[in-house]
Amino acid sequence: MQHTIEVNGIKRYAYHGCLEEEGKIGGHYTVDVSIVTDFTASFASDELSDTVDYVKINQIVAEEMDIRSKLIEHVGYRILQRLQKEIDGVIHSRVKVIKHCPPIGGDVNDVAIIIEQ
Repeated sequence: MQHTIEVNGIKRYAYHGCLEEEGKIGGHYTVDVSIVTDFTASFASDELSDTVDYVKINQIVAEEMDIRSKLIEHVGYRILQRLQKEIDGVIHSRVKVIKHCPPIGGDVNDVAIIIEQ
């Protein structure tokens, strides 16, 4: 059986971007994570050890967002790789990284990338 766990709206202030100023000034980001797994055992046990710990997901996102990258694609891929490696039973995962108010020469709310594996 497959089930989905989502942790949405993880807010971070980070220093990603190709412009030198972005590395100094930083900006607001939001990350959404979705993991498909089987947590049937948790239905009966009511134990955290039988499901995915949301705290671990948030920790992985926070740690990877704290490492400066030029591209949010790079950050998203690192998050995805760690989810696959460090969380048991991941069947499929999806990471969305949103960069708010990007400096792209226009009035834009945000840009985002989505990576699935």
